Amino acid sequence: MIRECENSNIEIEIKDVSKVYEGRTGSSVALETVNLDLMHNEFVTVVGPSGCGKTTLLNIIAGLLEPSTGYVKIGGNVVTGPGKGKGVVFQQYALFPWMTVLKNVEFGLKLKHVPKKERTAIAESYIKLVGLKDFCNAYPKELSGGMKQRVAIARAYASKPSVLLLDEPFGALDAQTRAQLQENLLNTWAQEKKTCFFITHDVEEAVLLAQRVILMSARPGRIKEIINIDLPYPRTQQLKLTREFNEIKNLLWSKVYEEYLDHIK
Repeated sequence: MIRECENSNIEIEIKDVSKVYEGRTGSSVALETVNLDLMHNEFVTVVGPSGCGKTTLLNIIAGLLEPSTGYVKIGGNVVTGPGKGKGVVFQQYALFPWMTVLKNVEFGLKLKHVPKKERTAIAESYIKLVGLKDFCNAYPKELSGGMKQRVAIARAYASKPSVLLLDEPFGALDAQTRAQLQENLLNTWAQEKKTCFFITHDVEEAVLLAQRVILMSARPGRIKEIINIDLPYPRTQQLKLTREFNEIKNLLWSKVYEEYLDHIK
């Protein structure tokens, strides 16, 4: 099911995007003619077999890779490289170990030449938002994995992006920490209302977070199906116990597994 949307409400426009990698043994097509619109303040998750081009697509949206064909627009402007308006969170925390939590969150604001008093106030507000107000002066080595990822999310939000791009941000965490951060992210999104593009291998996570789930085919990566998740917000871990949630999760899992089986034949 594909949701039709008003063009004036589009935050991210992905048009005819393909990506071909050239190597010593020849060409490899990672993405093939991907078309997708994401709306203002929409939360979209992306699932699919390993190697289907999910991260490649995110990196193109982020401006870290150039598409071989097509283009990406954010807020009506063609993406030509990294820059303002995009916050990116990876699976690896990518924190500066010599900086405190506060200084890590301030970093992007400092690059923008935001005055010290203002950037400190902004950073402290987002650190509080992700539940780490007592750890402003702690260093990354003193934090758990989940806390480090919350710092990374606070840093991404602090730069006031219109778009938040997350590449399996909870993939390396234990189940309990992952559940906590899922709810924390949803609470933060509810307050900040950014457009979120979230990659995951976890079907349950994809359904819990998203308004729409994008199912990608095996390489070359294409959009195979778009599934609307018509479950009300706010969502908590208790939602996973409901019949409605599990019906959607099982349907999506069967589609993902079918694509995986086709890939390995």
